[in-house]
Amino acid sequence: EVQLQASGGGLVQAGGSLTLSCAASGFTLDDYAIGWFRQAPGKEREGVSCIGSSDGTSYYRDSVKGRFTVSSDNAKNTVYLQMSSLKPEDTAVYYCAATTVIGVPKQPTSYYYWGQGTQVTVSS
Repeated sequence: EVQLQASGGGLVQAGGSLTLSCAASGFTLDDYAIGWFRQAPGKEREGVSCIGSSDGTSYYRDSVKGRFTVSSDNAKNTVYLQMSSLKPEDTAVYYCAATTVIGVPKQPTSYYYWGQGTQVTVSS
């Protein structure tokens, strides 16, 4: 059974850091791209970052470039999202998702499997 377990969220002050983890089971990261998405109350789910399956190519939305870093530890079958210089506007539920689509798909509709989400709250 394919499962994704997102963790690492919490409450942090503006300017602080958090690292989210996405532990995969039932499949290997070698064959899947992993995306990070977030959804704030009253807003649509948006793509934050993605790491591709083929060559580790990564994508970041403009608002997080230079602050967030996505990485993969295939030995642990886990993808990480390191978030620094956090801002109140980063507050959302963060989800990880998996797809076999080649490259770094940015749209939620491209993803087959989803984790349960982890809350990130950044206070001002």
